[in-house]
Amino acid sequence: MEISNQILDIKTLKPNSLEGVSSKDLKNDDALRSVANDFESFFMNQILEASLKSSSIAGEGSGSDIIKGMYTDALSQESSGSLGISDMLYKFLSEKKS
Repeated sequence: MEISNQILDIKTLKPNSLEGVSSKDLKNDDALRSVANDFESFFMNQILEASLKSSSIAGEGSGSDIIKGMYTDALSQESSGSLGISDMLYKFLSEKKS
């Protein structure tokens, strides 16, 4: 199933965007934690998309890709900050900013 770019902006289907985040914003610990969590969410989304690509978990037909996308987005957003990747990234970046 292909979605025309004229109908839907493809950026709306992606997890939180890190556009507009500057290095000045990362000096704030809350902003740094948020960026680390967003990266973990994006990373988890990519893993889930790859692992469910050939799966029929959402059935078969025209809507199954949309349902899989919604499922992977929701799961990656809920698991954000709980896998440990964001903690490692936060520690690494907070050491580098000093």
